[in-house]
Amino acid sequence: MPRTVVMGEPTYFSVIGGANPHTRNFLGLRKRVDAARARAQWHALAATLVAHGCEVCVIEAHRGLSGLVYPANAGFLAPAPEAGASAGGRIFYLSNLIDTRAAERPVYQEFLSRMGYATRAVEARFEGEADFFPAGPRMVFCWGPIERQRFVPRLGLPPWRRVYGFRSDRSALKELAAAVAPRPVIELELRLEAHYHGDTVLCSFGPNREFLLAYMAGLTPASRERLGDAYKDNLIALSESDGRLYAANALQTDFDGRLFLILPRGVSGALLGAVRERGVEPVTVDVSEFLAKGGGSVKCMVLDLGARAEQPAAGTQFRAARSYTSLFRARPSVG
Repeated sequence: MPRTVVMGEPTYFSVIGGANPHTRNFLGLRKRVDAARARAQWHALAATLVAHGCEVCVIEAHRGLSGLVYPANAGFLAPAPEAGASAGGRIFYLSNLIDTRAAERPVYQEFLSRMGYATRAVEARFEGEADFFPAGPRMVFCWGPIERQRFVPRLGLPPWRRVYGFRSDRSALKELAAAVAPRPVIELELRLEAHYHGDTVLCSFGPNREFLLAYMAGLTPASRERLGDAYKDNLIALSESDGRLYAANALQTDFDGRLFLILPRGVSGALLGAVRERGVEPVTVDVSEFLAKGGGSVKCMVLDLGARAEQPAAGTQFRAARSYTSLFRARPSVG
């Protein structure tokens, strides 16, 4: 069955809050988005997903909610029940987003409810599958210190710096662990504000998502050690250039019996070779406008709901993405 993913239509993609280091220049001024370039790149990613086995459902753009182009932050779908159990009643856990994006939650809730999912809100600060995702037998939870975003003085030019902080609080672990029990959770602390979500430093892939791309500089020393102990030879350390390009912000899909890893264009040949050596074919796509202006790449732009057969609402149908250039809109109707 096709893999179902969600994307956010990019009509109103712009820098409104400037809430991560990619959104502002060295003076702290918010960057301007090249709208035509962003649209072209968005359609290219959607087309790539369709060509590699995905059904793309699209959240309609809402003026003032530019963050909807990054639906990986919407929340996460609880893992499927054990083999042989009914897949019905799976719960989508909605994120508790940063203040500048908090108005997105009711949009996600309505959209996912119309898809047939029960929803539940996470109470602690938490930003979805960007910080909580499967890797082999475990779930990985990434967190970092939550800061009040602000400018503070410093010595140098300019004489201030912007404090951003991270997006998911460690206190969310209790809620998340209960949602996926008995599956174990490994917690990792982030340390670079430019890599403020876990999916900017880590990507699991492979037949059982047992391999991990890891930008180790984005984790604290203690978390690097914990990660190495857990994944050993299945860990692929990213180079500095690949890490800064958000090579870990990638998405695995499958089509016609083959696995593909969709990565941002420009990653190194060495990384592409390492992915191929593990039986997965790398595919690259240019989403540089979304990284340079919004701080998100391939995975940030996609909410992964897994195989369509796992969706709980029998009879709920969607117009799937068919064209490489069309705007894909999900319009559920009960048949």
